[in-house]
Amino acid sequence: MRLKDKVAVVTGAAAGIGLACAKRFAAEGAKVVLADVDGDKGAAAAAAIAESGAEARFIACDVGDKAQVDALIAGAVAAYGGLDCAIANAGIVHACDFLDLAEEDFDRVIRVNLKGVFLTGQAAARQMVAQGRGGTIINMSSVNAVMAIPAITSYVAAKGGVNQLTKVMALALVDKGIRVNAIGPGSIMTEVFKSVATDKAAMDKILARTPMGRVGEPDEVAGVAVFLASEDSSYITGQTIYPDGGRLALNYTVPVPD
Repeated sequence: MRLKDKVAVVTGAAAGIGLACAKRFAAEGAKVVLADVDGDKGAAAAAAIAESGAEARFIACDVGDKAQVDALIAGAVAAYGGLDCAIANAGIVHACDFLDLAEEDFDRVIRVNLKGVFLTGQAAARQMVAQGRGGTIINMSSVNAVMAIPAITSYVAAKGGVNQLTKVMALALVDKGIRVNAIGPGSIMTEVFKSVATDKAAMDKILARTPMGRVGEPDEVAGVAVFLASEDSSYITGQTIYPDGGRLALNYTVPVPD
């Protein structure tokens, strides 16, 4: 077990990539605190992990609210005695034509996807510094941090910010023994993505720009998170790793089988 007795906080953990990360961390021996704005799904997810024999609990948290984020970190410490890893995964998306994008919708996405990453990382880092034993912080970015889809302006802007924030945090915290990295997934079969999976035309467009010819699974992203939280990545900080099926390397489209 690569994370035995480590304490990890995962935001946006009620479903999708966040839940996959929480499950994988628990399987690797970590004590996991799941955080989400969806109290019912979050509590059920934590209970299911605990029923498997792991240590897990749920704390409701809106990552855009500093008081709630601080309470989340304090709750993890109160429950398990410290903090070793924080995964800032919570995120939302708002699809809209650029000319029609309302200020409040832009602000709402930035608040969760960028400010929430900052608040989570800062609160986690302060706790890790106080403990004096270092730690790891993992920010959830996206391939859209370096490429753009015009219908999701605020999401693209936020994820670009996450990549730069990751570098800044890594440099600011390196002398504290805290490593900070990001994960930039491509197309991953989350609950949201499943609604697209039944649309052949939409799927063909996605697979045409994915050299591996398939959509990724949340657990494949979680595997990267385990690596970044473990000593296997002990000389890596300030980096973004892209589990994207080869998408960022592609400058053309590939044939899609019928």
